[in-house]
Amino acid sequence: MSRNHTKKDASTSTRRAIINLLKQQGGMDVVALSSQFELSGMAIRQHLNALKEEGLVTYEEEARPMGRPTKLWTLTPAADRFFPSGYSELSVSLIHSMKEAFGNEGLDKLLAVRNKNMQEQYLHFIGDSSGIREKLEKLADIRTREGYMAEVKDQEDGSLLFIEKHCPICEAAAVCTGLCKNELQLFNTVLGKDVQIERVEYILAGGRNCIYKVREKK
Repeated sequence: MSRNHTKKDASTSTRRAIINLLKQQGGMDVVALSSQFELSGMAIRQHLNALKEEGLVTYEEEARPMGRPTKLWTLTPAADRFFPSGYSELSVSLIHSMKEAFGNEGLDKLLAVRNKNMQEQYLHFIGDSSGIREKLEKLADIRTREGYMAEVKDQEDGSLLFIEKHCPICEAAAVCTGLCKNELQLFNTVLGKDVQIERVEYILAGGRNCIYKVREKK
């Protein structure tokens, strides 16, 4: 293998890693990216500019107390192709076909059956977990396996955030809002009646993630 070919493979690998990191972390500047990859700022800028030319990343300037504004790099919607899509085109086509064949009422019944099956699977996976955090960690595990890149974060007020950084069914959810409505119902059922859960950020409403705030009911 030639040196040029090896260098190209290394660049491709680094750029894919940058895409993955930006998906996980959101806006990052060159300094933060350099520390993650142990590369110089110049090298990171070269990778970012190449990704920008491909339409995969963009940036916004953020003012800093001292010095010039810094560029915070984020992914564009075009980068979604690097992450699970849940057979989006087929899903959207099937949803339109089901609406045509059975109407909205029939589609709602089908979604209810889907939701019931998912509840059974999730409850079996979570088992006899005790405590909100343990349940959420297991829920994050199963959702990550399904492509949602989920994690749990503690908040200073004692609540927990359940964060889904990717939506593999986003295109289908855009034409069938029942999928998202059922998701919230699903989480309520799985986490139990003593838990209060609220969606505070929503990808389809322009958010970067789908985020749920979870706490015990008082």
